[in-house]
Amino acid sequence: MSWSVWLAFLGASVVISLSPGAGAIASMSTGLRYGLRRGYWNILGLQIGLLVQIGIVAVGLGAVLANSALAFTAIKWFGVAYLVYLGVRQWRAGPTDVADAPVVADRGTTMLIRGFLVNASNPKAVVFMVAVLPQFLEPAQPLVPQYLVIAGTMVAVDMLVMTGYTSLASRVLRLMRSHRQQKMMNRSFAGMFFAAATFLATVRRVTP
Repeated sequence: MSWSVWLAFLGASVVISLSPGAGAIASMSTGLRYGLRRGYWNILGLQIGLLVQIGIVAVGLGAVLANSALAFTAIKWFGVAYLVYLGVRQWRAGPTDVADAPVVADRGTTMLIRGFLVNASNPKAVVFMVAVLPQFLEPAQPLVPQYLVIAGTMVAVDMLVMTGYTSLASRVLRLMRSHRQQKMMNRSFAGMFFAAATFLATVRRVTP
């Protein structure tokens, strides 16, 4: 991959990561509840899900998903159900004592799996990558090294962006002194999850 192509892909990766989505909402929600340090479990899970998506595209399964109505619909509705579950969980979350460190209620592995499922259950992202990634590949060159560069770039950029979202939310936690404020914040994030689920439910498979 030439430098000019990589720089163009780097710019695209920044735009993609900064775009509000389920991953950003999950990162902010985790930062709000647990703080930045424990929030890295969620960030790591998101990146594993992202790597799975890139791997699906790299081995050609992305095209199958894009062309299979059944596979697309099944994964889509799983993603919708999971986002609704996260929304309900956030809505019911109790207040945190901001005088102490964030409450540690979930294991790191649980948070990692939750982050992984947020990205892995989004067929729209896979279809999007099927449409976008080939534009940055040089067919005359070996594809595996190019996909490794693409994966490394996207993961590095997304980790930085999700760390920013998580850190921002963890700082907001320190400003939310009253239980009423925290309740409003939790329900705001719950509304974002519900909105993301609604958006995903409206996604239709693009047919030729």
